[in-house]
Amino acid sequence: MRTIYGKIQNPMMDKYVSVAEMIAIEKAADAAGLTYDQMMANAGLALAQAVIEAYAQQTDKSILGLVGKGNNGGDTLVALARLIEAGWKTVAYVVGERSKDPLVTKYLDVGGEIVLLSEDKGHKKLKNLVKKNSILMDGLLGTGIRLPLREPFPQILKSVHRAIESLSNPPQIVAVDCPSGVNCENGEAAPDVLSANLTVCMAAVKQGLLAFPAYQYLGELKVVGIGLPEGLKPWNKIRRHVVDREFVIDCFPPRPLDAHKGTFGTVMVVAGSLNFSGAVLLAGQAAFRSGAGWVTLAVPSPLHTALAGSFPEATWLHLPHEQGVLSAEGADLVLENLSRITTLLLGPGFGLEDTTAAFMGRLLTRGKSKTKGKVGLLHAEEVTGGKQSPTLPPLVIDADGLKLMSQLDEWPSRLPAQSILTPHPGEMTFLTGLDKEEIQANRVEIVETYAKKWGHVVVLKGAFTVVAEPGGQTGIIPVATPALARAGTGDVLAGLIAGFRAQGMDAYIAAICGAWIHAHAGLNAAKRVGSTAGVLAGDLITEIPALLPK
Repeated sequence: MRTIYGKIQNPMMDKYVSVAEMIAIEKAADAAGLTYDQMMANAGLALAQAVIEAYAQQTDKSILGLVGKGNNGGDTLVALARLIEAGWKTVAYVVGERSKDPLVTKYLDVGGEIVLLSEDKGHKKLKNLVKKNSILMDGLLGTGIRLPLREPFPQILKSVHRAIESLSNPPQIVAVDCPSGVNCENGEAAPDVLSANLTVCMAAVKQGLLAFPAYQYLGELKVVGIGLPEGLKPWNKIRRHVVDREFVIDCFPPRPLDAHKGTFGTVMVVAGSLNFSGAVLLAGQAAFRSGAGWVTLAVPSPLHTALAGSFPEATWLHLPHEQGVLSAEGADLVLENLSRITTLLLGPGFGLEDTTAAFMGRLLTRGKSKTKGKVGLLHAEEVTGGKQSPTLPPLVIDADGLKLMSQLDEWPSRLPAQSILTPHPGEMTFLTGLDKEEIQANRVEIVETYAKKWGHVVVLKGAFTVVAEPGGQTGIIPVATPALARAGTGDVLAGLIAGFRAQGMDAYIAAICGAWIHAHAGLNAAKRVGSTAGVLAGDLITEIPALLPK
């Protein structure tokens, strides 16, 4: 039995919360003895440290803080005081009544400078401060705002914009918890929101930040702790997480020096048709690049002649076909050749012909083989009449395979437990019957609902890919890029996930690792070729190795 790598009970990733959930968490922390003032102090110190680390190489260590009347303004005052102690020159531009705030007193006691909005007609002082300081810390508005903004906030933001537009070297903007003017519940944004270079989230990522248009204002996203005590029920109830590199790297199985190809599993990719032959190569090459030890491509036999020279590392299983698409009899040959397969990928480049639908139905009902003898480049053992077909290994089902599967009665029960389904929103409509617009408007909730209903891991592709498993864990990939808006990139993702699953990863872990690496391969490919418009699906495969553990 292969070892299963990756634990899903307590994944060490940043949590993904609604505004209401964050309020409940802070309320529970206060009741447990961590006061709101202590949380603010912890948040401000963590914010200051994030700034120090991010701009350690910057020679001009001057910072302007926009201080609103809410908690984000308090975090900003604490951070500014700490930055003075670290040798920074700071000034706080205070909006709203904070004259009796002890945080203001503490800030002044360490040598801080304050400018009041009430004493700055026409925002002349504000504009000059923006021009004089190398960093602007945006603590004007917090996570609880609703749009449209009320004055004086729109005018303040407009004045900051005007000052920035006049500069050839504008200040770096650090958003406190969120850019001011962003709705952290649904991602809406005010017209004059400041686009941050760095957003420092307190405790968890608010769900509206990973939505449009808010996401385009975040810059780099960093989460810092606020000292929450262990055992908080509202915190422990959160089972949605934002996937990060540290977690992904920790999930990979070891690669011992005495390993052989069997150590790292075998993927069989059942894919392709004459019209979509490239899907075979993309999925198979991604599976190999993931670290799998062996990849077998099971394809309609005419594809072998066309593709074999482009992929010498693969082995091949020739399947019967009808005019270049899979025929039903091919299911028997796949079943006969599963003895060493640790993951089976179905669907890339299938097409939707009736004969391929029959293939899927036959395979997923584990039909009995009536074929014997040699098959393609592999040898199939003779199967005697009445002998039970092999049990299907872990499955990854993608692309047209999903559409064909959805036509089968009670299809979820036909799949091995914890199969991985990788639909884009259009394919999700086939599986659920829901409108695409409804799916896109409620991506996280819908994926969670159907993962539990079907009993399988679901990967809903697109901007901020969502991965959910039946037990209630959900991972969100914090990436949105047009570099992945290309035919074939989904085949690469399916191959990656299959490769990770074949190496012994838990199904959910394999899916989130595959989705994270796939997304960052897209980002890196765009950097390498110089444009998101110029990225091809094959470019992602080149980027995979650099994203894996060394």
